[in-house]
Amino acid sequence: MRTWIAVLALLLIACAAAWGWHALALDPGSVLVRFAGWRVETSFVVAIVLLLVAWGVLGLLWRVARWPRAAWRRRTRRRGHERIADGLIALYEGRHARATRELERAAHVRELRAPALLARAQAAHARGDEAAVEEALSDAAHTVPGAALALRARMLLDDGNAAQALALLRPEADQGTLTPDAWRSLNTAALATGDAAIAAGTLAALSRDESLGGQFVRIEANTLSAALTNSADVRRLSTLWSGLNRTQRRIDGVVAAYARRAAALGQPLAGMSEIDAALRRDWSETLIEAYGDLGPAEASARLRQAEAWLSAQPNSAALLLTLGRLCNQCELWGKAGEYLGRGLAIDASAAMWEAFGDASNGQGDAQTAQRAYRNALRCARGEPVEPLPALMRAALDTRASVVEERSEHGVPRLVLPRQ
Repeated sequence: MRTWIAVLALLLIACAAAWGWHALALDPGSVLVRFAGWRVETSFVVAIVLLLVAWGVLGLLWRVARWPRAAWRRRTRRRGHERIADGLIALYEGRHARATRELERAAHVRELRAPALLARAQAAHARGDEAAVEEALSDAAHTVPGAALALRARMLLDDGNAAQALALLRPEADQGTLTPDAWRSLNTAALATGDAAIAAGTLAALSRDESLGGQFVRIEANTLSAALTNSADVRRLSTLWSGLNRTQRRIDGVVAAYARRAAALGQPLAGMSEIDAALRRDWSETLIEAYGDLGPAEASARLRQAEAWLSAQPNSAALLLTLGRLCNQCELWGKAGEYLGRGLAIDASAAMWEAFGDASNGQGDAQTAQRAYRNALRCARGEPVEPLPALMRAALDTRASVVEERSEHGVPRLVLPRQ
């Protein structure tokens, strides 16, 4: 199609040229110029050619006249690019004094002023020179106010001043003029200060930020969990939960936060119901652990339900931990020790050791309880745990514990733990 259009255009141009040439052949025209006694007369065609030549000569003279200035500007831009490159490299290498010096020079180039000032503020912040940071960000705010605000908020968060960052970003957030990075900083600051309502208000803007990728799922889960956890009463909790869409209600962390808060507000059945429904769709270690954190209410009913899940999930460390905690709440100390002993053989976590210490304490074995509590602390610190006494190791029946492993092709294979 484009070829036919080009051919048609060429034909039209040829026809116009032929018509013009024919018209000029019949009457070439005449141009007369008189000025201060001078008289110049020529044909129209020659006048047009002379004008074009004069225009070309004037253009050439103008370029020659501007060449020194243009060459100086090109050299300045080239040096500016070199300086900002050297400054950024020095910044990332940790040579902050050199970075500040190079970036300050690069800021004299108009096209590079904004990025040079922002990078200079970062270098000054790394050096702890707050006066230089304020000066650079104030200058940058005249050119790129959104970027300067986002960088200032990020620096406040890095320094642990979440409340100041929140106060800085809120006015712009109310107007909806924040940059994507500033929205992320506002979410972080709101969560750090416990203002879950503001954090939840950032999700709409963050959902449109394509640069987040898979991080948005984590941010959304943390934000909604915080909003549910900070609900002041049952009515507020129910309103928040009913306002979530189906996808949000299937996030494990969000369901767990709702269940824990509902139980804390005296509505354990609502939390149990949501966890039961979620576990019927898909098994989750996060949810089954939360099932044991709903307080003493309905502990017997939860214990029976958790024991029913054990046949389908015999190697779930979270389920064994939940069973142990529920048995402790029901004062079934011996049964709790059996469940937690199996759990320790699968995953000796700090929470497992702590629950095992509670079970041992309930049985009156203070020495084993103290050792278990010490092991819980050691696990939390990442230190090696103390071995249990020989009598206790024999009492722990771990032969029924079967740990599932998979080959490199994804084929399950069952391996019994070593005795």
